[in-house]
Order: sequence, then C-alpha cells, then structure tokens
Amino acid sequence: MKMTSGPIDLDRLDLEAIRAGALRDRPVTVLGLARSGLALARFLSDVGARVTIYDGRPATALADAIEALGGRPVTLALGPEVDPAATWAAADLVATSPSITPDFPTTEPRLRTALRSLVEARAGGDRSTPALVSEADLFLRLCPAPTIGVTGTKGKTTTSSLTAALLAADPAHPVVLGGNIGIPIVERLLELTPAHRVVDELSELQLPTLSRGTTVAVYTNVTSDHLDRHGTVEQYRAVKRRLAELLPPDGRLVLNWDDPVVASYADRQLDRAVTYRTDIPNPGGVGIEGDWIVASNVERLPLVGGGIGRGDVRVMRWAELQIPGRHNLSNALAAIATALLFGVEPDSIRRAAAAFTGVEHRLETVAAVDGVRFVNDSMGTQPDAVVAALEAFDPPIVLIAGGRDKGVDLSALATVVAERAVAAVLIGESGPALEASFRAAGLAHTERAKDLDEAVRRADAIAREALATRPALGRATVLLSPAAASFDMFEDYAARGRAFKAAVAALAASRAGNPER
Repeated sequence: MKMTSGPIDLDRLDLEAIRAGALRDRPVTVLGLARSGLALARFLSDVGARVTIYDGRPATALADAIEALGGRPVTLALGPEVDPAATWAAADLVATSPSITPDFPTTEPRLRTALRSLVEARAGGDRSTPALVSEADLFLRLCPAPTIGVTGTKGKTTTSSLTAALLAADPAHPVVLGGNIGIPIVERLLELTPAHRVVDELSELQLPTLSRGTTVAVYTNVTSDHLDRHGTVEQYRAVKRRLAELLPPDGRLVLNWDDPVVASYADRQLDRAVTYRTDIPNPGGVGIEGDWIVASNVERLPLVGGGIGRGDVRVMRWAELQIPGRHNLSNALAAIATALLFGVEPDSIRRAAAAFTGVEHRLETVAAVDGVRFVNDSMGTQPDAVVAALEAFDPPIVLIAGGRDKGVDLSALATVVAERAVAAVLIGESGPALEASFRAAGLAHTERAKDLDEAVRRADAIAREALATRPALGRATVLLSPAAASFDMFEDYAARGRAFKAAVAALAASRAGNPER
C-alpha cells in the first residue's frame, strides 16, 4: 500500500506495506519513554519513520531509556516545560504507551487534557488530526500470526508463560511471548510469520485501547483491582470483558468455569468457548478427574484443522506440576486447554507442563537458609493473589507486605493473614494501614520496617524464633507478597523482587560467615 502525506489511515496500514516503506519519512509522535514507548520508538524508527518522543520527565531521569534508543535518529521532547500537543502538531500518527490515555485519571493531567482534545477532534470528523494508537493495538493490527491474549486479575503471567511453554512443544510453530509480562512485542513484528504463535499478556491498561481482539482469549479470573484508574468494580470488570467482546468470528474463548464473572463471558457465544474447572470437565472442556487432568473432546481451532477432537483424554497427573498452589492448577488447566486448541499432542503437553517451574517474582523460591524458605511473590499486588500465596505454603509463614495502596478493599485479605501467618512485617506507604487492618483481624505479631533489607532481617528473626519454639515443624516460610503496588519505593514489581532477592542473598552470606547470627 502506498501512503501519502497527512494523517495515517490505520485501517489501511498492514505489515507488508510497512516492509515496503509505507512509514518511511512519515512524522510520528511517541508518548512516553517507558518500556512500551521505548519499543515503539525503536520499531517506528527502524521502519523509517521520523520519530518524536514526548515524556514529561526531564532527560536526567530518562538516561537509561535514552541510551536504550541506541543512537537512533529521533527527536526528544522531554521535560515539564514541553507542551505535549505541540509534539504532534505536524505528526501523521500518535502512538502511546498503555498507561497514557485520556480516559485514565492516572495520566499526567496536562497530557490527558491535550489527548482528550485530539480524540474529540477525530471523533468530530476532523481528519486533519493524527490518529491515536497504543502499542498493544498497533501490534494486533499488524501481527500476521495467530495470537493468544491472556488476561485476568491474577495468574496472567504464570498462565501466559506456561501457555508459551506448551505451544513451544510443537517445533513447527515458533512461539513469541510478551505484552504486559514486561516484554513489549511490537519490535518483534518484522520477524513474525503466519507459522508463529504469539502469547500476549494483556492488562487492564491495554484492553481499553484495543480495536481488535486475539485469535484466542484466555481468562484466568476477574475480581477487582486498579480502582485508582477505573473507579468502580463494575467499570474494571467491563474493561476486562473487552477482550471477549472483540473475539473474531473464528476465534475461541478459554474461560475459567470456577469464576462466576469469567463464566458469564460465555453468554451469547458458548459455542465458541472452551471451559476449564478444577472438577469434572464440561463437554468440550478441561478439568480434573481424581488424580488426572483430563480433556473432554476439545476441538482444534479452525486454523489448525477445526472440528477435530480427541475424545476424552488423560493429559497428565496434576501432581506432576511443579508450580505450587491450587490457583496454579487452575492456571495450568487454562494453558492446557489453549495448547489443545492449537493441536499440540497431549504427551507433548504433559512433558512441557511437568518441566515448567514457574516465573520470576511469582511464588519464586529464592533460597532456604537454616530452615527458613524465602519466597519472592513481588507480583502479588492484589489481595486475591496474596491469599493464594498464603494458601500455597504450610505454616509458619511470615508475610512481608506493603507499598503503594491500589484503592482495593483489603478486609478479606486481613482475615486470611490472621489465619495463615504467624506475623507480618510491613513496609512502604500502605504499611500503617495494613498493620491496623491485620491487627484488627486478630494477627498478634506485626512489625514495621523502613526498607526491604530491614524487613527481610526482621522476618527471618521471627521465622527462626517460630521454628525454635516448634522444631517439629521443620521449615518456616518468609513470603514477600505485598498486596500493594511498588511505586513508592521501586521502579516496578520486578525491581522490588530483585531487591528482595538481594536482601536474602546478603542475609545468607552473613549467616555463612557467622552461623550464630
């Protein structure tokens, strides 16, 4: 397709046109220089666009991101003195990171106002203004391969990673994993073919920006989260439903039948849904019978033969899974259902699932020091995830929690903490509120720590004391599962998880040098 000057018509843009030079020398503005914005800038520059990057932070705060641009010939418009609207005054396209939208109150107010004017102008028929597209939507618009979108309140990353591992058991179809998992995949577009399989983790940030869905839409569960952005539980759940609403005619839903909100997404399209449950499977679904994960005649996707089921199949014994907790059994069922849709053989699924050990920062065992196991669950930012983590381990458990409050009701979590933990060490902005909530629920032992290093030392001392009074227990667990965002103390949850692991390593080293400590 030949592109002319003026705003780019996204509905006429495809990957072959980009390969042929459709974006060469076209002015494009990228908003935000975090992971997605950085990936957008590199991709668009590499295909020949004249890229301008806006970020309200000063260049001194963006040194690493600027270096990661690799010397590409882009224009930087950085800092609070820059008028964001001026950066796209002559642009043919505006591309954004998922967190930048006129609809979220968490977007920088000045940028939000400017974006709202841009969107209103486009909606009013002004085609002289550039189109607005997110990194997630641009990828799905251009991707030539079948896509698997994985979303939900918790379990997304484990389910996405395991799904990718199971699909990779079929060597004829290379697999790419990315999205909200921390790997923007727009930069992978030029290498993709119809033979690839793309697993795309999608969050509540990305879903409202999408204009089209994925070949398969996988749902783990939907409760409530991120009310600081969405305002109400109902609005949050409406955002999550977006992926189901965008399902293409030949697509399939993979739905958690144990979750009533997710199960409701099957209305009006049950014939296109594969369900999974931790019980006897529904016809055409995946579930549990005794010790086995079983599939009940799951039919393949049309693109891999369509309509061909295998009857009732025993896939694997669920005890072969290495990822702990009943919630991870549910995540595994979702991944297995998806792999069966794509025609992966059950025996290949079994081998790949049994070899999967989990993902970093999600129930990740970091070390065992003198009978104390340290578990990094930094991704546990939402109360349901923390409850699942607490239920995955035997007592005694010492919980490390706290960070930036997400505006979610934590009262139910407090009850479980009081039942499952012997103590909690609290950090960050939400530490005082969490401490009050846990104590009100009946937890007798709480402590405050000024940082994660101190929290690890305090939690270790409490765990060792618990073992000393009850040696028959054999092992205690120190669990970092914050029930909060990380932004008060860290760049993101991954930085928090790395800091936890560093603190544990320092503790282990000090103990090795002085066993009496």
